[in-house]
Order: sequence, then structure tokens, then C-alpha cells
Amino acid sequence: MTTIRAAVLQMRSGLEPSDNAASFEALVEDAVAKGASYVQSPEMTGMIQRDRTELMRRLAPEAEDLIAGTAKRLAARHRIFVHVGSTAIPLDDGRVANRALLFGPDGERVAFYDKIHMFDVDLDNGESWRESRTYRPGDRAVLADLGFADGKVRLGFSICYDMRFPHLYREEAIAGAEVLTAPAAFTRQTGEAHWHVLLRARAIENGAYMIAAAQGGRHDDGRETFGHSLIVDPWGRILAEIAGNEPGVALATIDTAEAAAARAKIPNLKNARPFAVGAGAEPISVTGSLEAAE
Repeated sequence: MTTIRAAVLQMRSGLEPSDNAASFEALVEDAVAKGASYVQSPEMTGMIQRDRTELMRRLAPEAEDLIAGTAKRLAARHRIFVHVGSTAIPLDDGRVANRALLFGPDGERVAFYDKIHMFDVDLDNGESWRESRTYRPGDRAVLADLGFADGKVRLGFSICYDMRFPHLYREEAIAGAEVLTAPAAFTRQTGEAHWHVLLRARAIENGAYMIAAAQGGRHDDGRETFGHSLIVDPWGRILAEIAGNEPGVALATIDTAEAAAARAKIPNLKNARPFAVGAGAEPISVTGSLEAAE
């Protein structure tokens, strides 16, 4: 089996991409000094900007994106995997991708993932979000194999709000993912209620590690994020946490043997059975969303 040292980078990204890139680089250097061979940054590493006009003005194509370029350079310099939790990338239809990027030890992009589920919600105290007004949802789950000296690790991607859709992780786990990822900019309000329990549940029900780097604190655009970046093992134990919302680094050892052991003890991925949902004798077709079912 394969062991790696994984690091979560907790950030407080602001309005200026160059400042965020500098903070990102400093945290990567800190993680490398502590022995990391895989590092993950939060959702929207490059910029947290509520104003759509200003966001669009500051964006650059992926080939010119400052965070992507910084990650590529650092991955090659340190011969590690650098996972940008996400950054905003403009698309040709006038919308934006909330895009995760993974760079390998040669500095080349290994994979990218566009966030599938849009955070369109109305919370208490008037807090409301409509990601779909700016962002175009992705339409595919993504896996990547990370090669190390003693073997490989299969990684499954997600971003933030995706973690409320457990079927995404189930499909990635069935496809062989031993490590699931959920970099996030979770709101303080929802984070206090749900962050830890959702991440631990996704790890437990899939017998997989969960790595979730987070934004934390009050940002320049006025939003407040929860922090508490986590690494959870396949049994649901928290291996590393940045307690609170301050920027920082936390590391843990990932051992794929632990995923295999959890799945052997609780083989729910193998034991799952197809079923129909019915009222009385008449089956009801199962749909992918509550809105479709209604």
C-alpha cells in the first residue's frame, strides 16, 4: 500500500490575486518544509470577490492565471503534487468555472475539475447566495492517480457544496478513489452546523480519507468563512485540523491500507443493492433531485 504526507492550507483570500498568490506560496513552502508530498489549498484560492463585474474584470484564462502558474512552478520546484482547491477561470460563454487544478511533480497539469453543484441557497439572517448567476456547473466527476515511490493513490475531486450530494462521492469511491477531497469556502453559519459531520460522514460511508482545505475568517468582500481545515481517515477519525479560522498548515499521513481495511470491515460499497421507491404496489421512479421528483 501507499503512504503520503498530505497538507491542508487554510487561507483568507481577498480581492487582490497577487496577494493571494503570495500567501498561497508561503503556505506551500511551509508545508513542504514539514514534509508534505501533496498539498491542497481552499476553494477560490485566487480571489474571493462578491462583485461580479469586478470579478470578471480581474479573471484570466487558465494558461495566464496567477494561481495556476504559481502552483505549476511550486509543484515542479519541490517535486510534489499541488492541488489548487479551486480558482475562477473565465469560459467562452461569458460565465466562469469554479475549477480545481492538480499539478504533478513535473509541473504539468494532471487533472482539473469544475464544481458540479451550485450554491444557490437562502440562509437565516438574510444570507443568500446564487452561484449559478456567475458560474457554469461542471458535468463530470473526476479521478486522478497520484504516483509515488511506493505506489499510487487514487484521488476523487469535489468542491465545497458538492459535499451535500453523497452520490458523487459514492460513485468516485466505487471507481476506486481511496482519497476524497472537498476544498471549500464554507460560510460560518453553515460551517458551525454541518462542516465536521458532513466531512466525517463522507469519509465513513465510503471508507476513504477526506481532505478539505478551507477558507477562514472575514474576507475583504464582507463574507465570513468557517475555517477548520480537516483531514479525516476512513474510519471517521479527524487526523489533522486547523482549529479556528486563522491561516495555517496542518499535515497527516495518508495510508491507503487504512482505506482497504475500512472497506473490508464494512463492505457497504460491495453490499449496496438496487431498489425501487414505491407507494403501495406501484413503484415510483427515482430521480436525481427533489425538484425533478416534484
